[in-house]
Amino acid sequence: MTEKSKRYDLLVQQAQSLLAGEFDLVANMANLVSLVFHELPDLNGTTYYRFVDGELILGPFQGKPACMHIPVGRGVCGTVAATQKPEVVPDVDQFVGHIACDSASRSEVVVPVFRHGSFWGVLDLDSPKLDTFDDVDAKYLSEIAEIIFPENQKES
Repeated sequence: MTEKSKRYDLLVQQAQSLLAGEFDLVANMANLVSLVFHELPDLNGTTYYRFVDGELILGPFQGKPACMHIPVGRGVCGTVAATQKPEVVPDVDQFVGHIACDSASRSEVVVPVFRHGSFWGVLDLDSPKLDTFDDVDAKYLSEIAEIIFPENQKES
């Protein structure tokens, strides 16, 4: 098991413990983005976007002010909303249509979030360093992102 996988295994446990028994979705999203932002290295933004009325709308986040509305198909988050598949972007300057909420961002990973099998939104992580994220990040973040829902929490 790699060091990154070990870090994520611990992060999954921390997230499960932190959110166990909490049913308020906003509280869960806020605590989860804070946990991720402070536990993973080299981040300058961690954001939930909710899919509402055909667009992504800003939810709880850590970092500089973020875009409030993102159309489906626009930017990395909008692309994930359209494909409902994770996107790992080693260099945001090479991603056509990238939306720069924080001009310091150089790489990004966005994972779709599902609830009861339906697309619910995305979790977006940004880094001021190039090539910060890979498929390991996308795999674990996909799991972590859905712990916000009470039905996905494990008993402590």
